[in-house]
Amino acid sequence: MAGNLSVSADIAVSGMKAQAERLRVISENMANADSVGIRPGEDPYRRQVVMFKDYVDQSTGAQMVKVSKVTTDNSPFEMRYEPNHPAANAEGYVALPNVNPLVEMMDMKEAQRSYDANMAMMQTAREMNSKILDVLK
Repeated sequence: MAGNLSVSADIAVSGMKAQAERLRVISENMANADSVGIRPGEDPYRRQVVMFKDYVDQSTGAQMVKVSKVTTDNSPFEMRYEPNHPAANAEGYVALPNVNPLVEMMDMKEAQRSYDANMAMMQTAREMNSKILDVLK
């Protein structure tokens, strides 16, 4: 029985690691939300997106989650007319990052809630494991 609870904690930890990586990428996106090119026609910062993958842990048989890759969001850049900007193209437009702070904040909230849920699951598994050990004494 205690082994099953340890597996539950391992599953929760895998979720926490995945969400922590997602939070890191969201933070990077937010930090670069205003990063435009420095030369004429140069592309600005392109938003990053985390992709998850589930897998089966061979030692426990438990289904876990991990970050499979961090990829770029290929949505189009917004163009703003600023002919005096150093990154303006020949028509006077500057490409702005495809980072929407509102979307990033919502993603951040979702990742935080998932992280918290996994943390609560891990703590519950530890408490139950401790109670089982107390009963067996």
